Amino acid sequence: MTDFLQNLISGIAVGCIYALAALGFVLIYKSSRVINFANGQLIAIGAFTAYALAVWMGLPVLLAALLALLLTALLGFVVERVFLRRLVGQPIISVIMVTIGLASVLDGLMYLTPFGSGNFTFPPFLPPGGLNLGGLNISYPQLLAIGFTVVFLLMFGWFFQRSVLGIAMRAVADDQMASMSLGVSVEKVFALAWAIAGLTAAAAGIVVGMVSGLNQDSLIAIGLAVFPAVILGGLDSVPGAVVGGIIIGVLQSFSTAYLDPLLTQVGLVGGGSQYAMPFVVLLIMLWFKPHGLFGTEEIERV
Repeated sequence: MTDFLQNLISGIAVGCIYALAALGFVLIYKSSRVINFANGQLIAIGAFTAYALAVWMGLPVLLAALLALLLTALLGFVVERVFLRRLVGQPIISVIMVTIGLASVLDGLMYLTPFGSGNFTFPPFLPPGGLNLGGLNISYPQLLAIGFTVVFLLMFGWFFQRSVLGIAMRAVADDQMASMSLGVSVEKVFALAWAIAGLTAAAAGIVVGMVSGLNQDSLIAIGLAVFPAVILGGLDSVPGAVVGGIIIGVLQSFSTAYLDPLLTQVGLVGGGSQYAMPFVVLLIMLWFKPHGLFGTEEIERV
């Protein structure tokens, strides 16, 4: 039972990281119906920016992380202004292709920097060890991941329910033309969505860096690894992103602990079922409930 609960906690911590990364997907899709395939690159840029500020400029890690969040949010804002603003009203496939091209460009630019190859680690700033609750160990980086997700979820909950900008984003997500007729600036909403997506992507990258170190390929891979979590929760649902991320994280943890040994016993040496598990869930979800657990089911009259 202790092993089960320990794997559950580890899975929740990983799932919280997925949830942070998934929020960027959801916010952009919720406001503009665009899937951002450059999310993984934003995750890597945010993490490496924090590392550069902390190590190269000697700033305290927490201050470096805060500045990296703001700078990556600014990058998201600039990307929307420069590359996507002119595509408002164009076919959605054109916008998606721009995000794919943007991902390739950012990928190549990062390979030109010292971060393109090799592994890096943040200077230690958390005390070693963690909390022990009845025999269950929760490391401080895991607590940090869970705490980040809770804080962001509360912030977004307040933002979408109480703030004028949040209500405007919900209105644009429901009906762009009606929102424009009421004086809502759709362009500003799109830019804000990209800025917030950059901020959440940086948060996910920084937490991953603190938990397991920094590697460009691994950080970028998270951008696609969270896609099953987004589909599972619902592309346009903020709570769904969190629930989907945690479910995927827990399934991966249980898969590593329980499925891999079974596969090894039948001769499939190597394990690695945690990498396939999210996409198995993705296929099953698309088969039975393509709009996800909390996504909006759109009904069209024909």
